[in-house]
Amino acid sequence: MVTTRRPRTAPSANAAADPAAGTGAIPRHVAVIMDANGRWAKQRGLSRSDGHSAGTENIRQVIEAFGRRGVEVLTIFAFSTENWKRPRLEVRGLMRLLSRTIDRELQPLDDAGIRLRYIGRTEMLDRSVRQQIDRAVERTRNNTEMTVCVAFNYGGRAELIDAMRALIADGVEPGAITEELVSRYLYTRDLPDPDLIIRTGGEQRLSNFLIWQAAYAEYHFTETFWPDFGETDIEAALAAYAHRDRRFGGSSQKADD
Repeated sequence: MVTTRRPRTAPSANAAADPAAGTGAIPRHVAVIMDANGRWAKQRGLSRSDGHSAGTENIRQVIEAFGRRGVEVLTIFAFSTENWKRPRLEVRGLMRLLSRTIDRELQPLDDAGIRLRYIGRTEMLDRSVRQQIDRAVERTRNNTEMTVCVAFNYGGRAELIDAMRALIADGVEPGAITEELVSRYLYTRDLPDPDLIIRTGGEQRLSNFLIWQAAYAEYHFTETFWPDFGETDIEAALAAYAHRDRRFGGSSQKADD
């Protein structure tokens, strides 16, 4: 059973417009690049498939931990548009894993009042998987405890291309395009921008993840592999965030050095 901190309303569509909205000690929106399942498995003499399975097993406890601490939105980077370049057998395994994870986790997440969102080019997935995603989103649509957003077949550049195509299709004049308008055409249009982006596994790059939305995000990189990412790592990430001075282009809110 997933338990989270307390009931709250889902983020409004206008939340992304104000980057300074998440300036408290606890970030409103945390996004995680779940990296190093393969390296975790290799250290243990296991297959990459075993590593990915261990990674999915860890998701629920991470959702629970962030929810208890008052995080309203958690976005997890599960599969990128670039991951199609991986061996065909591994990609097929990841697709099956997505399907099994939805089947396994939907009931407990719904019982906990969690709203599920999926972002990315999901139209490229098998029809049966798309139907599972649609059912999960519809079933949890009115939940208000926490929003969990799964980025699957997602790429930040692809998202911007899709937004530009939609703007052109809607006949928007170039002079009418603003940052706020572009944000309304993104997959994340009804979510606040991330305040904190965490990457596991020791790499220090965004890897095409939320590249528009991350303009004012804080970053935290940890050596911990995703299947081992837990309470201690979450505490370290949130403690580091709480000590950041988020100025958004303005003057420091802290005393001058």
